[in-house]
Amino acid sequence: MTGESAKAENRTRAVGEDGAITRGVSGDASAEGRRGGTPASGSRLRDGSAPVRGLAANKCFVCGPDNPIGLHLTFRLEDGVCVSEFTPGENHQGYPGVIHGGMLYSALDDVMANWLYLRGARAYTAKCEIRYRTPAREGEKLELVGRQTARKRKLVEMEGIARRASDGEVVAIANATFVVIDEEEFAGVVGS
Repeated sequence: MTGESAKAENRTRAVGEDGAITRGVSGDASAEGRRGGTPASGSRLRDGSAPVRGLAANKCFVCGPDNPIGLHLTFRLEDGVCVSEFTPGENHQGYPGVIHGGMLYSALDDVMANWLYLRGARAYTAKCEIRYRTPAREGEKLELVGRQTARKRKLVEMEGIARRASDGEVVAIANATFVVIDEEEFAGVVGS
């Protein structure tokens, strides 16, 4: 296999049918999200493990620990899905007592993205649609779940669901398409 065809195969086979990394885009990564490279000084992934080289997102609005106005959500993989919790506060409102839809969108986008990220894949959101089912309220804990629904080469279809922790009622559902990219493309996206 030539260098170019091997590189192309790595790009198109980064995420397997079951969602596991089948061929790492920067080496070999297992379904458990084994990471390689050396973490930046003091940086950790959302699940507490060392980051894939170049993937630290410490200033991310949703999950970045170094973002003073961020949501500071943490993500973990459980039973094949990515999960998190979000308790919106006063500063997350649109109408009085009702959480702004953009906050829910951001949280759902990140829970879907982290399904890929925690498996070692680099990806970005190509498109996302969200359906708001019922208002989310200030101080009301939400459970977030993200999972893969389909995959075709570099395109991964994802679903994100926000539910009230108190009764399990679905607050919002998002469906998104993510594009898995290799190291070179990732460097171009983030400017490194």
